Amino acid sequence: MSSPDALIATRKRRPWLSLAGAVLGLLLLLVLGLMWWWDYEPASLDVQREAERRAQAVSQPVVVGSVTTATLAATIDVLLHKRGGYLSNDLLPPGSLMDNVPNWEFGVLTASRDLVRFLRNDFSRSQTQSTEDRNLMEAEPLLSSPNDRWLLPSSESQYSKAEAQINAYLTRLADGDQNDGQFYARADNLSDYLQVVSTRLGSLSQRLSASVGQLRLDTDLAGDANAQQSRPSGGDRLVRTSWTQIDDVFYEARGYTWAVLQQLHAMQRDFAPVLRDKNAQVSLQQVVRELEEAQKGLGSPVVLNGTPFGFFANHSLVMANYVSRANAAILDLRKLLERG
Repeated sequence: MSSPDALIATRKRRPWLSLAGAVLGLLLLLVLGLMWWWDYEPASLDVQREAERRAQAVSQPVVVGSVTTATLAATIDVLLHKRGGYLSNDLLPPGSLMDNVPNWEFGVLTASRDLVRFLRNDFSRSQTQSTEDRNLMEAEPLLSSPNDRWLLPSSESQYSKAEAQINAYLTRLADGDQNDGQFYARADNLSDYLQVVSTRLGSLSQRLSASVGQLRLDTDLAGDANAQQSRPSGGDRLVRTSWTQIDDVFYEARGYTWAVLQQLHAMQRDFAPVLRDKNAQVSLQQVVRELEEAQKGLGSPVVLNGTPFGFFANHSLVMANYVSRANAAILDLRKLLERG
């Protein structure tokens, strides 16, 4: 057994061991500190101020569509330049060791992709035979680039180019040329957009609810006696999310609902006359309120997955509740928008 004097002598002969241990300890503390600092969710945007700021930068007024377009550009900017930057394609610690923020980023990206696609195909076009906007034609495929690409062109560079194209479209909306850049705030456009949001929310609600496992009935062909499907289903089936993916789905839902919340705040302004005409302002406010509830802070260091009526919380089921209620409010809102 070594004596204390022998250990001290060994350390004196090998000072690099102590130095290496100290350096590794400091690196570990630095990585853990950065992980804690980067693991957060940005606050909501002031969408009206974003539109005014971007309009003032080019000495133009805020017009119909400016708030929605500026909000999309600002959302992409938050995605790229929030605390820690864009993490989904990081190969080195601490980004490569984190999964909550990358899943949040994917949710935001999904909502942004949906909106830029709608801008290109619907909001910027008066009818199906009209010409596509040239900037949005560039922005949509750029924003559809893989979210985890680190080789050139990286995900960040593609999304930055998409933001630039969206800003160019925003500038052309208010440049005075009636034939160069348009945004059509019509009830049918808003209703079609909300249909996509409703489908996304329905899928997220099902995935969140599967955290505890569900026996789902086979309703794929319900309501149509002559309906068919390409492959026969297996009937009733048990659906359960793997425990390793529960927090992934939770933070993806947080990211998606955060981005949609910003978009709906913007559309409350751009579609204000349509909403007043359909007496639908309160219905949209109800959707916004449910999404705001889904953004409340998580009072736990981890996403808990207790049984539905057990002693511990199940955060996925709580999130699924708000998502489902927002989806139900969207269905009511679409009915109002579709009435003459």
